[in-house]
Formats: sequence, C-alpha cells, structure tokens
Amino acid sequence: MRSLLLHVHDEPAFDARLQVALDLARAFKSHLTLLHTIPFTMVMPIDPYGMTAAELSPSAKVAADEFRIRIEARLAGEDVAWDWVAEFGLASSQILEHAALSDLAILGAGNSDGSKSASKLAGMLAMQCRTPILVVPDKAREIDPGGAAVVCWNGSQEASRALRAAVPLLQAASAVTLIQVAETDEQEEGLLPPTAAARFLNRHDIDCEIAEIARDGRNVGALLRDEARAREAHFMVMGAYGVPRLFETLFGGVTRTVLTDPQVPVLLAH
Repeated sequence: MRSLLLHVHDEPAFDARLQVALDLARAFKSHLTLLHTIPFTMVMPIDPYGMTAAELSPSAKVAADEFRIRIEARLAGEDVAWDWVAEFGLASSQILEHAALSDLAILGAGNSDGSKSASKLAGMLAMQCRTPILVVPDKAREIDPGGAAVVCWNGSQEASRALRAAVPLLQAASAVTLIQVAETDEQEEGLLPPTAAARFLNRHDIDCEIAEIARDGRNVGALLRDEARAREAHFMVMGAYGVPRLFETLFGGVTRTVLTDPQVPVLLAH
C-alpha cells in the first residue's frame, strides 16, 4: 500500500482524516497525494456548462491558497513523502480520476451540507471506484494499523473484494475477527462461508477468529458497530452495498447504518 490519496477540503473534520492518512503513510512507507477539490462558486450564467478556473471567484481562490499554505506548513514537519494537487470541479469525479492509480482513497464520513446521514460522497465513490476507500470518522484522532481489526462478513462478492483489498492492513493488525451475523440456520446459495475467508487470510499469513453472531431481531449495522466497539477495533472492513443510480439511497441498509456516525475508520469496496 504505497500510494495513498487523501480528499482535501477546508472543513473542521479534515484534521481527522489528515492524521489518519499520515499514520498510514508512516506505517506503510507510502506516498501521500493530497487532492484539493475546489468547487466552482461563480459561473457565467449564459453558459452554465462552461466552467473554467478563471470563473472561480477571487475570494474562493484566496481561501484555497490560505488553506493550502496552512496545511503545507504542517506537512513540512511530517516524515512522509507527499504532493499537493489542486483541481477545480466536483469532488467525486476528481477523486475517481486520481484514485485509478492509488492503493487507497481516504475521505471523511460527513456531508458537506451538514446532514447527519451517511456520506453521499462515500456512497458514490464506493459504488463507482475500483480503488478501496477508507471512510474516516469526523472525530478520529489516529489509526493504529497494529491494532485490532473487524471484518464484516456475509459471504458476498462485495465482502470478498473488501477482504482482498484490506490484506495489507490486516497483515499489520494485532488481531483480526471475522464477524458474520447469522440470519438463518442455512447458508444462502452462492455465498461463501466464513471458513473460506479464514483460509484466504491464512494464505496471507493472517490469523483470524470467526465470530458468528445471532441477529435476534437487532439492526445488523448497529450490531456490527457494537461488536467492533466491544473488540476495541481500530478499523473495520466491509463490502459496500447499494444502488448506484439512486443518489439518496446509494448505500444498502447495513452499510448506511455503519457509516452514519462511524466510531472507527471503515474500509469499503464494492
């Protein structure tokens, strides 16, 4: 995991994901690319599609430059390799473009409009991006790759892809727990049992515990969050489920619940 992409946006929660990105960059000797996506704030009304950098308002330019200077001053004291890329336009499209040659894209769990729902940006990227994403809680202080990890397992293709993407992180973890929430007594056709995931991890020199938890009518997403908290997990791994064409419901119920006010960073792959 040598190439990390960090979504940069001037907001209070940015410090949390910057710290997580720096922790990962140090642990894996990664190069960190900070992608500052700057939205257009003033467009010529006669041509709503003709957005150019020249049409960005002067105040937005000044604010963007001041923010960059402040963050670069902090980065100067960090022992990681980094570069800064500023792009004008939609964050989702710019991140998709730059994530193509990144091992992991790191973004925040909040919404730019202040709503308390799961991040719409994370939802869009999880569904469209081939690169795994790490969603960082707004109040995160750090991430310890050497801490405990929880893998949310249901035997699906999405869970399998997330597991494969998380191998570098899981190899560093001190303890890995594969959690499957038992819905019924029978294994649904086409789904892989947790023992198959454990064998895969073992081939990568990763020991794991399998924990099958009875649902007992509880909300699955909330149950997974509780299990991660009980195991003092430093991060979670899960497949991203949802319907890409429905912007307001990008995430399925379980993913949406986990990413609504997450307690630890969550690695997602679709």
